[in-house]
Amino acid sequence: MGFVLGTNQYGKAEVRLVHVDRSTPKHVITDVTVTSQLIGDFADTFHTGSNASVIATDTQKNTVYALARTGGVGAIEEFALRMARHFVAPEHPQVTGARQEIEQYSWDRIDTADGPHDHAFVRGGTETRTVVVTKHGETETVISGLTDLVVLKSTGSEFHGFPQVAYTSLVETTDRILATSVSSRWRYVGTDVDWDKSFASVRATMLDRFASTHSLSLQQTLYTMGTAVLEAHPEIAEIRFSMPNKHHFLVDLSPWGLENPNEVWYAADRPYGLIEAAVGRDDVPADEAAWAGITGFC
Repeated sequence: MGFVLGTNQYGKAEVRLVHVDRSTPKHVITDVTVTSQLIGDFADTFHTGSNASVIATDTQKNTVYALARTGGVGAIEEFALRMARHFVAPEHPQVTGARQEIEQYSWDRIDTADGPHDHAFVRGGTETRTVVVTKHGETETVISGLTDLVVLKSTGSEFHGFPQVAYTSLVETTDRILATSVSSRWRYVGTDVDWDKSFASVRATMLDRFASTHSLSLQQTLYTMGTAVLEAHPEIAEIRFSMPNKHHFLVDLSPWGLENPNEVWYAADRPYGLIEAAVGRDDVPADEAAWAGITGFC
């Protein structure tokens, strides 16, 4: 019986980088976490311990900082592509592929009596912008996204008509609070994209459809959000969502002789329904390999 080395990659995980663009008196903060991984001919280090072909993970960390210094950060999609192209290059013949994953955290300018401050910031909410870039030879794939976009509708949502099977206790409703924390990723067709403009438009489209859709289920809302994004963005091949149903239950005040016309609720953090789905174009081939390693999405 023999053994064979399977699929492998290695790199430096969760490199913290804060870049300050000081090109004008109005500074710009970019706060990111970068994970860099390389793919290629590294069998010797597994089989014999020889590191002759291994680009050290510390080198990958230093590359994050060096590229930020020499070219700034800008859109995280472009920075991830720069990282991947740096390593998948003729000077590193043993590297046949790279995977670069970046999370970006928001900082808002502090409002003062004189307006937004030039160099003082307050941390934004929990929402995080994301990207995963994979490069195999000349083939480059960009999957952008966001996580923890928490949204709520105080009406305009129903849930009824579900099967009354064994152990069903949920009461049907025609007026409920609908709340979720949207995590979404979308795969681009190519790399000739205005990344910041596209991201802002995708986010705005998702929010618009969440707000304006009269929801009969969270599944319906998810699909409406996805199709709207694809209709508006021909540069996107598919979009995937993971959306927990952040349940709100109407409090029964009748023991104290009080009515409750959908005004007093309690928010339950668990257990929760979890809705996940992909929405794609029927004329663009699926690419499941591009999603490898991206957890939390079906």
